[in-house]
Amino acid sequence: MKLRSKVGWMTWLTLTTLPLGQAAFALSALPDKPPIPAGNPMTPEKVELGKQLFFDPRLSVDGTLSCNTCHNVMSSGTDNRTVSVGVKGQLGGRSAPTVWNAAFLTVQFWDGRAPNLEEQAKGPMLNPVEMGLTHADMAVQRIGAIPGYRDQFTQVFGGAQPVTYDNIAKAIAAYERTLITPNSAFDRFVKGDKNALSAQAQQGMRWVKELGCTGCHSGPNFSGPAEMPIGEGNFQKFPVFTGSVYDTKYKLRDDLGRYEVTKKAEDINTWRVPTWRNVALTAPYFHNGSVETLDEAVRVMAKTQLNLDLNNKQVTAIVAFLNSLTGEFPPQTLPRLPDTPNTTVIGLR
Repeated sequence: MKLRSKVGWMTWLTLTTLPLGQAAFALSALPDKPPIPAGNPMTPEKVELGKQLFFDPRLSVDGTLSCNTCHNVMSSGTDNRTVSVGVKGQLGGRSAPTVWNAAFLTVQFWDGRAPNLEEQAKGPMLNPVEMGLTHADMAVQRIGAIPGYRDQFTQVFGGAQPVTYDNIAKAIAAYERTLITPNSAFDRFVKGDKNALSAQAQQGMRWVKELGCTGCHSGPNFSGPAEMPIGEGNFQKFPVFTGSVYDTKYKLRDDLGRYEVTKKAEDINTWRVPTWRNVALTAPYFHNGSVETLDEAVRVMAKTQLNLDLNNKQVTAIVAFLNSLTGEFPPQTLPRLPDTPNTTVIGLR
């Protein structure tokens, strides 16, 4: 008998005893709204300000990159590269995760080092390989020097000095909480439309439960239990079963993962569980972007996490199910950014 993880067996025992329709309802549709922290309430004005900042390359040291450069909301919320390219052509160390539905993640970044979207938004601006600002005050100086932004920050946040690094991050996070993709075929299925999923996708849904995949990819975002609070991460070892050909082929163990944050031996090669939502659109796969196709990613996960070798029929069905998790993307329009008449802020270094 092939091995399954303990969590995988628990999932199998609780879900495969149900008829297919009932088993589907053990998983839930994506909520219409994500959790919103009390310390950062959303308003239309704050969301619009955050959208402008998300698209503004002046938050990078040389004016070449915005948040949207690596997290393209006009598409998959990623840049679909193995690793992203930062300022001065520098290559990052990890693949950019999608920003779509990131508001449902309980921690941010592959290694979970940020407890929420606000803290995540602060990271890339000051990362020397990513956006390259040398200190937080540099962002504050630039944004504060733009008349239109000064007026908007005063309107949204008030106070004597409304342009702060915290408020920049709060505005970006507010915008990111609007990036929700509901009404996928799977969502329609669990809400009662039994024709929303093909027979093949339904078989794939049964396979991911029977094999144990939903032991980690659970909840409405398929990234962890719905009841897990923001700031508490759903972390898993990857790979669990070492020694397969995939370890070396895709360099799965080269990056130590969460260990780089905690320096705890038990966190070596441990990662935040990524969402399955829109996974069909976010290739290449895994933290290092090493796997080009979803079919191969399914095979890698089965072998490294469950010690299973899937056949072609199983892989095809699972991929069909994963494709059913592609949701509806709310239209995005490029914002008009505040101008700097007769001068530039890029020279403020």
